[in-house]
Amino acid sequence: MEFKKDKFTISDDPVRLDIDAICDFLSRAYWADKRPRHLIERSIKHSLNFGVYDGERLIGFARVVTDQAVFAYICDVFIHEDYRGQSLGKWMMECVMAHPDLQGLRRWSLATRDAHGLYSQFGFTELSNPMGWMEKFDSTA
Repeated sequence: MEFKKDKFTISDDPVRLDIDAICDFLSRAYWADKRPRHLIERSIKHSLNFGVYDGERLIGFARVVTDQAVFAYICDVFIHEDYRGQSLGKWMMECVMAHPDLQGLRRWSLATRDAHGLYSQFGFTELSNPMGWMEKFDSTA
């Protein structure tokens, strides 16, 4: 599926993804700076991925871990520093939320340190019952 806006394209075609560009950005992201390339590649292989392109250049990315029936977790979202301030992150979220494989899900989730304003525009809120959530976190992985 592709979405177009001005000179930009958002595509879920895995063939178009530039793994080098994704790895480069994630190596500078606070949430993934220690994630090795082989894990990035495996995570992409098992997710629904959205690339944002200026021509053929990948300038943004979002990964959705989902069963396409009940649940979706949005992660590894970025817009390259040179392209920020053009509402591309908001547009990418609009495209993610409109994707036909992600309609009718009961629960969406994500974690963010600093983008609450963006995600709240799409109905995301703080956990209504944080005591009902559990996690197993391995900081070495």
